[in-house]
Amino acid sequence: MAKVDVRAQVRDALFARVAGPDGPRNRARIHDTAGPRWFAPDSAIQRVHGDTSMFVGGLRALLLQSLHPLAMAAVAGHSGYRGDPWGRLQRTSTFLAVTTFGTADDAERAVATVRGVHARVRGTAPDGRAYRADDPHLLTWVHIAEVDSFLRAHQRYGARPLDEAGCDRYVAEAAVVARELGVPDPPRTRAELDAALAAYWPELRGTREAREAARFLLLTPPIPWPARVPYGVLAASAVAMLPAWTRPQLRLPFVPVVEATAVRLAGRVLVKAVRWVMTAPAG
Repeated sequence: MAKVDVRAQVRDALFARVAGPDGPRNRARIHDTAGPRWFAPDSAIQRVHGDTSMFVGGLRALLLQSLHPLAMAAVAGHSGYRGDPWGRLQRTSTFLAVTTFGTADDAERAVATVRGVHARVRGTAPDGRAYRADDPHLLTWVHIAEVDSFLRAHQRYGARPLDEAGCDRYVAEAAVVARELGVPDPPRTRAELDAALAAYWPELRGTREAREAARFLLLTPPIPWPARVPYGVLAASAVAMLPAWTRPQLRLPFVPVVEATAVRLAGRVLVKAVRWVMTAPAG
């Protein structure tokens, strides 16, 4: 009887969810194609984006980004996150992989595709304000929310957290991609990142669309029942890293003692388990 490699099966199933049906082909192209790249193998951005802490950071980024009414209006009106949430995740993960690990030519093509999509996304928010996805102000918000979330998750759950200089390198390297996407003056250090986030706080609030997105992401995600428990740990870990003032905006609980102990421990166990699964040897 053939031996069943459960670890490899779980790895392949998880990779298929995150990367989609073209995942294996994209992975081979990204990592095996010869040519110059935007970032070196020892870069901070490759360390952060290659770690399984990104599962936590990605969910935290979506929740944080939803607090900008215009950014959330664009997502609600154009992204199809309810009808095709896995497709959106797969497109985002592929873009991150290509720009972080792929050749410069592939990265430039990926950026051009995203910029083309952004140029077509425009509309009017429920509060009557016009928005467009290529607005430099909104692009900056999306960028800094992502970078802050990815870095915080890595520092808490990553296999090899960065030192202070490494954190600054990560922010500076992420700025390379941001500039290509149309962000005019992205932060280049962690201090600049913190200042940029603080400048946006007065614009943020929990709209009905943001609260609906949070409920969808945290309570009713389209995942099989056996995955609900680990996903619940992932969700709790992401929520625990949000600023405390955002919780009532999204109608999320705030239990500091539990989050600092049980949630953080469970998050570490989960991220380590996912890391172990994703590094299963090829069959």
